[in-house]
Amino acid sequence: MRSLRFLSAEVLVSDAQRIRKNLGYIAHNLFPLLFKAGYLQEQGDVVHDLVENWPLPELNLGKLLGRTADHQEDIRSRACHVCLSSCLAGLRDYVLNCSSPYAKRLKTVDLTGIRDVEVQLCKCQKTLGRWARTELLCKICFDLLVEIERRPLGLCESEISVDVLVELFVTERSYELAVQALFLRHHSPLKIHCVAFRADNLAPRKLFYIIKLAEPSLLRRFEVVHNVRLEMEHLQVLLNNVCFPQLTALMLPARTFDVRRFTPEDEATLASTGEKLSQMTQLTELGLPFSTLTGRIRKLLSPLKTPLKVLDVSNCSLNHADMAYLANSLHSNHLEVLDISGHDVTDLYPSTFFKLLSHSSRTLKHLTLEECNIQDIHLNMLILGLAPCRKLEELKFLGNPLSSRGLKGLFTIFVDFPRLKYIEFPVPKDCYPNDISYPIDDADLLKFDHQKYERVVEELHVILLEAKREDIKASTPLFGSYDAAVQETGNELGSFLLKSFRDALESFRMALRESN
Repeated sequence: MRSLRFLSAEVLVSDAQRIRKNLGYIAHNLFPLLFKAGYLQEQGDVVHDLVENWPLPELNLGKLLGRTADHQEDIRSRACHVCLSSCLAGLRDYVLNCSSPYAKRLKTVDLTGIRDVEVQLCKCQKTLGRWARTELLCKICFDLLVEIERRPLGLCESEISVDVLVELFVTERSYELAVQALFLRHHSPLKIHCVAFRADNLAPRKLFYIIKLAEPSLLRRFEVVHNVRLEMEHLQVLLNNVCFPQLTALMLPARTFDVRRFTPEDEATLASTGEKLSQMTQLTELGLPFSTLTGRIRKLLSPLKTPLKVLDVSNCSLNHADMAYLANSLHSNHLEVLDISGHDVTDLYPSTFFKLLSHSSRTLKHLTLEECNIQDIHLNMLILGLAPCRKLEELKFLGNPLSSRGLKGLFTIFVDFPRLKYIEFPVPKDCYPNDISYPIDDADLLKFDHQKYERVVEELHVILLEAKREDIKASTPLFGSYDAAVQETGNELGSFLLKSFRDALESFRMALRESN
């Protein structure tokens, strides 16, 4: 719903030239209103001019684009390339614009409120994702220093100091530029302060160097993901040399831990890692996907003094002792997000798994059970386990060998979950040829009867419609959920994998030559 003030603002921002001519006469408290109106209409020039002349001490994108009294729609998910690049260019020109230093009151710019989503509603249909925002901001900060160096001394840039709060996303391709911007931060009028950091496709030595530059004492989220070979020994070195007192979320790459090759010294290292994690007294989110942790979850998590709200232990080869620990730990009563994919929960440890669900039922909102070998014979057990989870908002169970009949039975139960909004369900087993085995290889994922699948989907939607639960979105993303970061850097990751494959072939060829 738009107020009369907002409708008037939309009319005003539709004429960029008029805004530019009259900026000096606009009341300061109208700038936020005009910013959102200009952003909504993708008036890049208007967004630029407003930021260049921003008269308030703070510019917070999350607050500006979120729900406001004049415009109830939340547009933080519009990572519009036109508007965001204009906003950053306006910030650059705010520094270079030599208006009276008394008019420059801006002290803090918060760029962390943008959400990167799959479907963009902006007209240009082109996004400026987190990686691209990082690159553009770092380039602007570096170019500012070059431009200021060229200008005569004593100009107003020396009076300006703006703290810029960001979520940095650094890969091999953007590493040098990000290092330059962080290293020279204290000399720049725009001072980058990193509150979240994502590293992808980086060598450990580069990760260690840049994370120290990124002010780890202020960091809230730290994600180390694809193509970063961070093994337990590397993690121990990092935690021994860098402190993260404000960290709330830590996401580690695949195979950080592998107990199958542990020595007695490694056991001590694992215990030491748990103690280091316990020193992060704000930590509530931990991701350990594809680490082999059989029988060691207690050693890693029991030292934590703060209960976890988010836990990803997908494909960690957990055993009965691990599940029993999770079910009875202090974390179980606080979990809001749980990913336990890749474990045969209904056959290996049904009682302890359902005990975990029972203990977390008052808080659990997002549950992922992909490739857990859940079959039709387990449905009654699964329904009983999920029944107490009345706050569940999202349920993902791709890759399980369920029939179309089993899915229909589940959906008739799902409609009774009052807060459920999103479901990811597998292609029914009876849509695949009889010789398909689970878990299904990527090469076989598309070898199903598409017409039969569409009929099943229609029947599932009818169940939702008849129960008046059109608010529940149900889908089957065959190759996993949308990941904005992977989507944005897919070409770089693909090049990295191709190079790794070529290097492996070259090493194999050299080995053959030496053996001959």
